[in-house]
Amino acid sequence: MANRKQLGLAIVGCGVVGRIRGALAKDFPGIGWIGLADINERLGRQLKEDIGADFFTTDFNELIARPEVDAVIVATSTWSHVEPTLAAADAGHMMMIEKPLATDARESAQVLAAIEAAGVDAVVGYTQRFRRRFLVVKERIRTGQIGDVTAAVTRAFMNRMAPTGEVRLTQDRRFLTPMVVSGTHSLDMCLWLMGDAARPVSIFARSTEKVMSELGTKDATFGVFTMEDGAIWSMNICWALPREWPGAVYGLEIGIVGTKGVIDIEDTHRDVILATEMPQGPAYNPDGLTIDVERNVDFLTSFPPGDVHGGELWGPMREETNTWFQRIYNKKETPHATAAEGHRNLMLTMAMDLSAKTGRELELPISPEALMAGLEA
Repeated sequence: MANRKQLGLAIVGCGVVGRIRGALAKDFPGIGWIGLADINERLGRQLKEDIGADFFTTDFNELIARPEVDAVIVATSTWSHVEPTLAAADAGHMMMIEKPLATDARESAQVLAAIEAAGVDAVVGYTQRFRRRFLVVKERIRTGQIGDVTAAVTRAFMNRMAPTGEVRLTQDRRFLTPMVVSGTHSLDMCLWLMGDAARPVSIFARSTEKVMSELGTKDATFGVFTMEDGAIWSMNICWALPREWPGAVYGLEIGIVGTKGVIDIEDTHRDVILATEMPQGPAYNPDGLTIDVERNVDFLTSFPPGDVHGGELWGPMREETNTWFQRIYNKKETPHATAAEGHRNLMLTMAMDLSAKTGRELELPISPEALMAGLEA
C-alpha cells in the first residue's frame, strides 16, 4: 500500500463548494496533485494559493485533459454542470458532480448515457446522506424495523437567501425552481430512506409564485406521489421565507409510516438557537453576492455543508468528500447517490413542476423529451 499511486484531482468551479472540497483534498494523503478551473480568474487563483494547488486555468477542458488527472469534481453553478461532466466522462475520469446533472431533462439523460457508456464511477452531491441521523434511519428501515412503507410526508422550509444566490448568474431561470434546485435534496433523502420499493407511478402538484416571481422563480411547490405498491408520499418545499428567518438555510421534517412502525424526523435545527446583539450574516455567501440582511437569531447547524471550527469545516460535506476520496482511492462502498439516482431525482422534480404547470396528475415514468416539451410549451 505504501507504493500505491497518488491520485490527481481536478476541481472545476472554485466557489463555495469547490473551495470546501479543495481544502479537504489538500489534506487527503491519497491525492498528490490538484488542478483548478474557473472562469473567474481572481477567485480561482486565490483558491490555488490558499490550498497550494498545482495548476489553475480558466479553461476546464485544458484542466481535464491534463495527464495528471484521475478524478474530477464538478462544482460549477447549478445550470453549468453538463459540459465539464461530459468532458470528464469522455476522458474516463471518476467524478463527483454537484446536483443536478443538468437543468434540462434531455441533457441529464445525455450526461447519464455518457457516464454509463464510459463505464466511469460517478456520484452526485447529495450531502445530507452523510449525516448520522439519516444514516441511522436508513439502517432501521433497511432492516425492516417499520415494515413496508405505506405513507411518507416531507416538508422543507428555506429562507430566500439561497434562491437569491442561485439565480444571480443567469437570466434563463425557467427551470431554477424550488424543487429542481433545493427540493431535490429532501426528495433524494426520502427516496433513499424508503429504498427500492419507492417507485413513483404518478405525481399531482401545485406551485405558487407571489414573492419570488421578481427573480424569475417560484415560492413553493407541494405535491403527492403515488407509488407502484400503493404507498403515498407528500413532498413539499417553500424557499420564500423572509431573509431574516433564523434558519441559516433550511429546516426539514420527514415522517415515514410503515406496516410495523413509524419514523418521525424533526430536522428544523431549533434545538440549538443563538440570540445575540451581534448581527449574523448569511450562511450562503458566494463571491460577488451581497445580501443586505441582518439577523440576530440563528438556528445553529442549519447550513447544510456543516459548520466552521478552528478555520475548518466540520459536518456532512466533510464526511461526504472524505468518503468519496476513500471510494476512489480504496474502492470503498459508500452511501453516495449514483448518477442514475441523480437523473431520477431531476426527472421527478421536473415532473412536479410540469404537474403544477398543467394542473393535472402526471403518470410516471415520463420520457425526458415529453417532460421538456410540456415545460417549454
